[in-house]
Amino acid sequence: MSIELQMLVWSIVLGLVHIATSATFTTLQRGIGWNAGARDGEPRPLGLIAGRLDRANRNFLETLVFFAAAVLAVLIAQKSDSNTALGVQLYFWARLAYLPIYAAGVPWLRTLIWLVAMAGLVLVLGALF
Repeated sequence: MSIELQMLVWSIVLGLVHIATSATFTTLQRGIGWNAGARDGEPRPLGLIAGRLDRANRNFLETLVFFAAAVLAVLIAQKSDSNTALGVQLYFWARLAYLPIYAAGVPWLRTLIWLVAMAGLVLVLGALF
């Protein structure tokens, strides 16, 4: 299995970790009844950590679709090279670091990590041009 496909698979696993972590902290705050219910009405705002985890989850999901599409396009076009290998690893490892850094509330480091992930995505995408 190529490094590009491996990092895509691990990114999907990471996405599940994001979802589970966000859901767990949200449920701990709002209660199992809210989670199991229809969620009608306006929920009370999430607290500090649960809110950060929810935002980190949404941010990850926003970029994952582009990452997955770029990786699959590179593989289909048979354009894998050292830049795509570096790009997928930058994306994955930066996104892995993003979750705890966002949860801890470290603003500048969080932004830098996000930029590294985006640089990785651009490296992958660049192979298609």
